[in-house]
Amino acid sequence: VFVLDEIDKLSVGNQGDPSSALLEVLDPEQNNEFHDNFLELGFDLSKVMFIATSNSLNTIQPALRDRMEIIHVTGYTIEEKVEIAKQHLLPKQLKEHGLDTSHLKIGKAQLEKIIEGYTRESGVRGLEKQIAKMVRYAAKNLAMEEEYNIKVTNEDVVDILGAPRLERDKYENNDVAGVVTGLAWTSVGGDILFIESILSKGKGNLNITGNLGKVMKESATIAMEYIKSNAEELGINPDIFDKYNVHIHVPEGATPKDGPSAGITMLTSLVSLFTQRKVKKSIAMTGEITLRGKVLPVGGIKEKILAAKRARIKEILLCEDNKRDIAEIKPEYLKGLTLHYVKDMSEVLNLALTNTKVKNAKKL
Repeated sequence: VFVLDEIDKLSVGNQGDPSSALLEVLDPEQNNEFHDNFLELGFDLSKVMFIATSNSLNTIQPALRDRMEIIHVTGYTIEEKVEIAKQHLLPKQLKEHGLDTSHLKIGKAQLEKIIEGYTRESGVRGLEKQIAKMVRYAAKNLAMEEEYNIKVTNEDVVDILGAPRLERDKYENNDVAGVVTGLAWTSVGGDILFIESILSKGKGNLNITGNLGKVMKESATIAMEYIKSNAEELGINPDIFDKYNVHIHVPEGATPKDGPSAGITMLTSLVSLFTQRKVKKSIAMTGEITLRGKVLPVGGIKEKILAAKRARIKEILLCEDNKRDIAEIKPEYLKGLTLHYVKDMSEVLNLALTNTKVKNAKKL
């Protein structure tokens, strides 16, 4: 077995292109007669199993990627990280620092606080570093014969590691028209995001902000055009489109965002804005839209559902074709969640919007 770790980090320079050299090595039709030009020797590599790891597929040379079978491995959930920390990381750090469990105990609640407040990763490397800091704190106090809490409290976590650097995403009551909760997937796991839209007097311009990529901007345009073509069915006065500018914003502008999965969220936000209808409480959604109003499946469903649970979301809207992804998720991760499977935007709007107007609704 031959492991090529982080193959996406291969660089091309004046000294050669390693990824091109690997083309013959990884091709089962050629590697039985692989010839090393430096040693001037031939090797039979046909009996070798090559395993490559990568954080991203985008930076791997396409020809090299085609010679591999891609196996996607999802990141750890918070619950899994807690168990890994309790069973492996904490005992390992205690042993390395000459301590044992009688010198330091970190409970489940404190481990969750460390994971959510001090790390944002799919693995546990950063978590181990934070646990190591806490173990060193205990070792220092033991060496200096100073008192400390053997059983770590939440206050101790802040005292030792400092103020939390990351804030957990929380659901915000959508009492304002045009604010809808969406679900996103990133390289470090799932996340919730808020789509905001407002109207201002103008000539019908559409402004989109929030450091969005091309695909996400196209989703906003599709949502807007769908609403214009179905204005009467949605109970919207078509004259509005020429009298007001529409501004769509996705907060946390420093973070780049892209992908089609916010399509149904943007459309729901705009319909709420134009009709001034309230968005149902504790609901989030993810899905791509078409100009015909069809909802298409998206990826990263497991990570998105776990993000929704952490944010105390109660209901999630998904494309019906994403049912196959739900079958692969452990039942305990789905407890307390109601999943709605939809085919088109009429179903989404019926489930997501109430018939009640928001407080201080604008007269359009």
